[in-house]
Amino acid sequence: MSKPLGIYYPEYLQLDKILDAQSLESGKQGDPAHDEMLFIITHQTYELWFKQIVYELDAVIDVFDDPIIEDKKMGRVLHLLARIKTIQRVLVQQIDIIETITPHDFLEFRDLLIPASGFQSTMFKEIEIKLGIKRQHRISADCEFFKSRLKKEDLQSLDTLEAKETLHDLTDRWLTEMPFLRYKDFDFWKSYQNSVDQMLDKEQAIIEANVTLTDREKQFQVNDLTMTRAKFESIFDEEKYAQLRLEGQFRFSHQGFLGALFVNLYRDEPMIYTGFRFLTLLTEIDELLTNWRQRHAVMVQRMLGTKLGTGGSSGHDYLTATTQNNRAFPDLFNIATFLIPRNELPKLPDELARALGYFFRGEKDRLKELEL
Repeated sequence: MSKPLGIYYPEYLQLDKILDAQSLESGKQGDPAHDEMLFIITHQTYELWFKQIVYELDAVIDVFDDPIIEDKKMGRVLHLLARIKTIQRVLVQQIDIIETITPHDFLEFRDLLIPASGFQSTMFKEIEIKLGIKRQHRISADCEFFKSRLKKEDLQSLDTLEAKETLHDLTDRWLTEMPFLRYKDFDFWKSYQNSVDQMLDKEQAIIEANVTLTDREKQFQVNDLTMTRAKFESIFDEEKYAQLRLEGQFRFSHQGFLGALFVNLYRDEPMIYTGFRFLTLLTEIDELLTNWRQRHAVMVQRMLGTKLGTGGSSGHDYLTATTQNNRAFPDLFNIATFLIPRNELPKLPDELARALGYFFRGEKDRLKELEL
């Protein structure tokens, strides 16, 4: 009697389902179009990677959904976000494979796909929503496709998801709880405003004293500096910030934006660096999502030219518009506007600086004091 094999590789991976899941529409109509097989497998692979990204995002959201986020869990969060970023790089590179299908070869089966479209990928929509791109953040054409191109049950599922807190929402909440903005007599916000005023006054003095500039060039640079002052004033004034947020120019709450700014300015402090890496990974994931959209838009133009997409959209023009507008963390990109040089940073109180260092560093300093 033969011994049982235990777990069998094809059965464990359910390869019979996966490898038999390619049904060529062109084959149902007559001779199969050779490149339709690659088209199907590439998109099926996308969906599998989308599923993995959703899986990782759910784990990250689960950590941040807790009212108290344990510091030791942040390492795991960074690891999972880095994994998502690596998967996204594969998704961008995968476009190279589908571009081996020539526009002429695509015509052999393209019309058979109508009205199916990549827009109907609910898994991709889940990624967008979980990151923080909800319907109110989309262009009008995108919102319209949501209503008209999805099955009722899929639309209801996404509506339910949109009612939940996103990673953007939870990140904003985490940033509002940044404990270092006020520490005893230290008020970061007031100190930062003073540093900004001094920096801008110094820049204006440099412009006015520059003998190599013509009066017109000086005025141009002074006007530019005036616009920069106005941008800073928009975050100094909480009411003005709230109005700009209503207009869509900011997404984070005022306190959340201040927390993000603090993390970026004091990232060299050991206890702050983990938060900086977290925000950096969110920015990189958002950037790679944009990169994928851009590559996809260019690929569609190459395949279709100015034809409509199979789902009824304007094809390349529609995809280009969503590339520019569908961003999850725009504030993390724009925060660079408000950074100031390290030598202009308000000095943290010694006690706070020690608290933000690693424990063994503080312990070593204490031992030195005892020796003295």
